Amino acid sequence: MVTSLPLWSPSADRAAASGMAAFRAFCEKRSGSSFADTPALHDWSLGQPTAFWDAVWDFFGVVGEKGSVPIENESAMPGARFLPEARLNFAENLLRKLDGIDGEADALISLCEDKSERRWSWNRLRAEVSRLQQAMAAAGIAAGDRVAGLLPNIPESIAAMLAATSLGAVWCSASPDFGPRGVLDRFGQIEPKLLLTVDGYWYAGKRIDLRDKLAEVLPQLPSLEGVVVIPLTENGLDLSALPKAIGWNAYIDNFAPDELRFERLPFDHPLFILFSSGTTGAPKCIIHRAGGVLLQHLKEHGLHTDVKPGDRLFYFTTLGWMMWNWLVSGLARGAALLLFDGSPFHPSPSVLFDYAAREGMTHFGTSAKYIDALRKSGVRPAESHDLTKLRAMMSTGSPLSIEGFRFVYEGIKTDLHLASISGGTDIVSCFVLGDPTRPVWPGEIQEPGLGMAVEVWTDEGKPAAVGEKGELVCTQPFPVMPLGFFADDSGAKYRAAYFERFPGVWCHGDFAERTEHGGLVIHGRSDATLNPGGVRIGTAEIYAQVETIPEINEAICIGQEHEGDVRVVLFVTLRNGAQLDDALRDTIRRTIRAGASPRHVPAVIVEVSDIPRTKSGKIVELAVRDTVHGREVKNKEALANPEALDLYRDLPEIRA
Repeated sequence: MVTSLPLWSPSADRAAASGMAAFRAFCEKRSGSSFADTPALHDWSLGQPTAFWDAVWDFFGVVGEKGSVPIENESAMPGARFLPEARLNFAENLLRKLDGIDGEADALISLCEDKSERRWSWNRLRAEVSRLQQAMAAAGIAAGDRVAGLLPNIPESIAAMLAATSLGAVWCSASPDFGPRGVLDRFGQIEPKLLLTVDGYWYAGKRIDLRDKLAEVLPQLPSLEGVVVIPLTENGLDLSALPKAIGWNAYIDNFAPDELRFERLPFDHPLFILFSSGTTGAPKCIIHRAGGVLLQHLKEHGLHTDVKPGDRLFYFTTLGWMMWNWLVSGLARGAALLLFDGSPFHPSPSVLFDYAAREGMTHFGTSAKYIDALRKSGVRPAESHDLTKLRAMMSTGSPLSIEGFRFVYEGIKTDLHLASISGGTDIVSCFVLGDPTRPVWPGEIQEPGLGMAVEVWTDEGKPAAVGEKGELVCTQPFPVMPLGFFADDSGAKYRAAYFERFPGVWCHGDFAERTEHGGLVIHGRSDATLNPGGVRIGTAEIYAQVETIPEINEAICIGQEHEGDVRVVLFVTLRNGAQLDDALRDTIRRTIRAGASPRHVPAVIVEVSDIPRTKSGKIVELAVRDTVHGREVKNKEALANPEALDLYRDLPEIRA
């Protein structure tokens, strides 16, 4: 969409004070070149990848030995190796002491839904990591072992990850709201040696006891040698029914805080195993390398998001979403992390902004669905909260609509950098994201990440024109490509997942277009695109129009096989008091026709009471499509509300 004016542009002083501007000057001095703006710097980062990633390491002062070989097999994809001689430790870089950050300053601030609020200073965090590190080492945890967390977003979760990775162990996590099958589908594949968990957690005003679930799951994880249980909801903790279990305090009580030690390992040493959503089968276990994650996250936090030492960084996430891993890396920039566990709408829709105002939040991260829900709730934080210190807001998880963009500036704050970002679990980072030195245009992601050769390709494998939709691809290697999938020794599944569509080119599976401003628009997942009359259209284009209609709460759209073609079927949930009558159906069709195109207009519109979504809040179009067509949905445990799928079976409106 072409618009005459951006929603926000940074002042000259603000742009000049950003990490992006400082890095550009750093690269100019090293290269002897001049870069007029970030796009020019981006071009250089692709043309000189060796010099670029070397500059990222040095600019951020990575702790470790860099070695003398920048990249091996520079053009191989997959197969390129970045900094093959380097040795580093991820946790060491997150816990290092930065100039200007006092040891007694806040490192972690934690708010749980039961209103318990805790603060860990940097000294406290390092002390807890030290005790855990010693306890894990005494229990035999060593480099390459898997340590799993079935945990809420609390300080102990971060300390556990840092302790495990300080020893070279591989961290993997899931949210405690996963059902038994969902836990086993993930942890059962990777054979963890140690599990850390809680006795329960709070959500939407209810205490959720976890012990019965643990009693069912633990016997089915024979690789476990130990289970550590944090008494989050009860002081008295009965562990008699849980095999190999010990309480948190008992686990670390014999170890006093001591000097931290860090196992420096190769750049490609495994750091995290992240799990795909698993809505079309068993979750993929994606192995991420320590050096790649560190460099990519430093770049994204310090340059694209402008996180500075002493900032207060928040992302609403669980440990089942990659944004938790991304959030925690903010420690490497010297930022204090604001943690929240619970419902973002309990006891009121303003709970996260109460937190932001009270703690002086500088960076607010959330999902596009949260922004849309907030908009429809009638809450206007700009009118009720002091957000003076809030400089940036990040949105991901699904495309943020133009209405969502406008609401952020009209209803939250006029002077902030709104960064719609997109990447995924596959790279535990972003392909496209923000830039604090350039304007924000409604509905657009500002730019590809530095060092990321992001393009949009046609089905024929040719670069698409500006405004033409196609596949989001990355044409050059980058250091945060996964090492591979767990138990995929030949690499066949890994290559098939990303490199089969266009050999030698990463195909991410997003349906996208480039804009005249150098930005991108994501139109949804490629496998969920619609093909009425053989023309591919994105579901996000439909959602963007539907979300402007006051009567509609939320929607999900699929393509239904019908009479030898595909027809568009739209399912909607309505706000209280609204009715899906002929008048509202006509409004929906007219709105979509005017704002998108006649091809986007649904042939059938059906009211439902719920929309199925993953644990991280993403709606699951493929699962609904399979249900409508009578096909089995293979992994319902990946869904937060699997019972919602039953609403889509045998609907009379879509039989005709």
